[in-house]
Amino acid sequence: MERPFHIVSTQTGTQSIDRAAQLLVRVVESTQPLGVGELATTSGLPKSTTSRLVAALERQGLLQRVPDGLRPGPVLLRLAQRGLPASNVVELADEALRWLADASGETINLAVPSAAGVEHLAQRDSRHFVGITSWVGRRVPLHCAANGKVFLAFGSAAIPEHLDALTPHTVTDRPTLEAELEQVRARGYARAVDELELGLSAIAAPVYGAGGTVVAALSISAPTIRLEDERVERLAPVLLEQSRALSRRLGNPHFERGAA
Repeated sequence: MERPFHIVSTQTGTQSIDRAAQLLVRVVESTQPLGVGELATTSGLPKSTTSRLVAALERQGLLQRVPDGLRPGPVLLRLAQRGLPASNVVELADEALRWLADASGETINLAVPSAAGVEHLAQRDSRHFVGITSWVGRRVPLHCAANGKVFLAFGSAAIPEHLDALTPHTVTDRPTLEAELEQVRARGYARAVDELELGLSAIAAPVYGAGGTVVAALSISAPTIRLEDERVERLAPVLLEQSRALSRRLGNPHFERGAA
């Protein structure tokens, strides 16, 4: 009796893997984000099965939800960048991180979106005693971090369903956040003041990949007392310049030298 059970279990597991792989390929090969319903229709799977498999792919970072549907997740984005000649996104960002650290004296981070929030990949430390902490390997909620707001504003991540329960320091409703994201798109960078943590502020700018989507963000963070409005106005153009330079290194044609 045990042998048939094990055979069926193995076949069922293989079938689930095949179905998940099929869904992943459809999203990767699509030029536009795909919804769960559309995936279910085109794959011939029940919507409940499709939703369950998509959730598993999201948890592993292979897919991510954006406002219009599903796109390849941060794991695949990082893998795609490794296809660039002799380097990956972290290596290509080293010059920008170093330049921003020298120009600002503050903590500089490179981050990517993930299903669990903002994932920090690389950092240059502040030269000050107050403000030095390592963010690499840490994940934070999207809506209360400057780099997270970049991902929300430019379609690399979807607005979380329950905002108020995510952080103790931030009470944000959806209309307020959406209005702020509109400002982020208009000025080209995001700002967070005392949101992720009291006394901590940051600004962040989008980094575009070769396909034209925002795949990462560069940020400058510091104690709020050092990142006041006047200093933000001085640092924002420098941050935007370096984010565009990194976008060029990632193969984005919009930011070729001489382009607007």
